[in-house]
Amino acid sequence: MVNLSIVVVCGIFGLVLGSFAGAQVWRLRARQLVIDKKVGEPYDHAEYKKLSPLLDSKKRSDRSRCLVCGHQLGLRDLIPVVSWLSTCGRCRYCHKPIGVFEPLIELLLALAFVVSFLIWPWPLVSTQWILFVVWCMSLVILAMLVAYDIKWQILPDFLTISYDITALVFVVLRCFIIGDIKPYSLAIALVIMSGIYGALYLISKGRWIGLGDVKLGVGLGLILASWQAAFVGLFLANLIGCILVIPGLVSRNLKANSEIPFGPLLALGSFISFFAGMRVMDWLIVPVF
Repeated sequence: MVNLSIVVVCGIFGLVLGSFAGAQVWRLRARQLVIDKKVGEPYDHAEYKKLSPLLDSKKRSDRSRCLVCGHQLGLRDLIPVVSWLSTCGRCRYCHKPIGVFEPLIELLLALAFVVSFLIWPWPLVSTQWILFVVWCMSLVILAMLVAYDIKWQILPDFLTISYDITALVFVVLRCFIIGDIKPYSLAIALVIMSGIYGALYLISKGRWIGLGDVKLGVGLGLILASWQAAFVGLFLANLIGCILVIPGLVSRNLKANSEIPFGPLLALGSFISFFAGMRVMDWLIVPVF
């Protein structure tokens, strides 16, 4: 029987951590722009001016600010989703549209937490709760990676390395708590999720795929931990990508050389595969044999 109170708690934590993730994405972007400026890399001057106040040392105590007018946000402005709905997606002070970026992260992370709890593959008893908590931590970092990649087509090293470390902790805990890890299968999963894209990156010299996707693949391979789940995750990522991209190419809204953020596709494919990889594998293989 589903414990409704835990479902609600998972949803609330997802909303709150989604709000945190959305705020951190903007701060990470601001830091990246500062670095780009210092080392002489090209950067968006308008975006730099807009985001630089987030890193002003005199304003470190501020919780959050409107990115349009710079007004400090109060507690009533920081309630996940509710604050956005109450102002119809506009800043309470300058009345300018603030977009759907933050509420989408909050809602999607809350949904991911709830779904993870409802279909978690192992009984949530005793130390197995630790595994679930680490999984949720990995989802927060993954949400930040997905958001950053969608907005700027970049997977920052800080986030990919953080995700890889969290994934390593997860697989070690899974090895001790669940005990279902097979070293050879884990190794093949890493080759599928990261090695293949690493080879493509080297062959194309970064034209076909970014190095960030290769680094993200390491963490996803650790999380999936089996060659079957990795195969399905990669298959689904490419399938979803084709479903999204082909209509754009046909309608000429996309060009053959358009940059497509692949990180979100890898993340979604891997999330589905983590919970339903073997079922999808059976569905793929049975018709063949």
